[in-house]
Amino acid sequence: MKYVGDPQQETSKLLLDDRAVSDFLLQNPDFFIRNARQVEQMLVPHPVRGTVSLVEWQLARQRNHIQQLEEEITLLMEQASANQQLFDRLFALQAQLASAPSLPEMLNRLHRWAREFGLAGANIHLFSDKWNIGAPSDFTQLALPRQAFESVRIQRLGKQNHYLGSLNGPELLLLLPQAKAIGSVAMSLLGEEADLGVLIFSSRDSQHYQSGMGTVLLQHLALMLPQLLSRWVERA
Repeated sequence: MKYVGDPQQETSKLLLDDRAVSDFLLQNPDFFIRNARQVEQMLVPHPVRGTVSLVEWQLARQRNHIQQLEEEITLLMEQASANQQLFDRLFALQAQLASAPSLPEMLNRLHRWAREFGLAGANIHLFSDKWNIGAPSDFTQLALPRQAFESVRIQRLGKQNHYLGSLNGPELLLLLPQAKAIGSVAMSLLGEEADLGVLIFSSRDSQHYQSGMGTVLLQHLALMLPQLLSRWVERA
């Protein structure tokens, strides 16, 4: 004779899933107090030790959580330190550039600042339709026709304001005609609308500047430099 269980109990078993257990525990927060001894005897599967007690499992979770918090705090402290160093470097450079007695000296100071960090140098080009730098200006060497730069902008920058990576021969000839053995560059469009010119830091190391690197410093310089340049060059 086949045994038939209680239909109500069978239905209860089917309904007793993870959600039901979770809801029950949330609605009965004193469950673990009332069943402390049973809780201490519960075993939880462990990937290394086979099984551990529920208490050990909970302690391990707490230790992992504390470790994650410590790692996050360490990362935040490192970021804060890096941001402070970045601010100090930028503030020092701004003071040097602002105190320059002439535009050539300001450009030299920017170039020397770049060399202090092991770079090949720093260069600025101004779009000729945005600045009065045509003849008889003393700064015609800074002029860059926007049309000549357009292919570089499309190929390297796209819709971005910054580019980090390598340039091909014709691009280097256009932007850094006097430079030699340039492996990679960090290039940033000047001005709030990114339409005033281009700032270029160059390195002989082909791996020095790569896509995905931070551009915070470039962004600050791209906004700061047009204001300093306006001391000597008129906007069109």
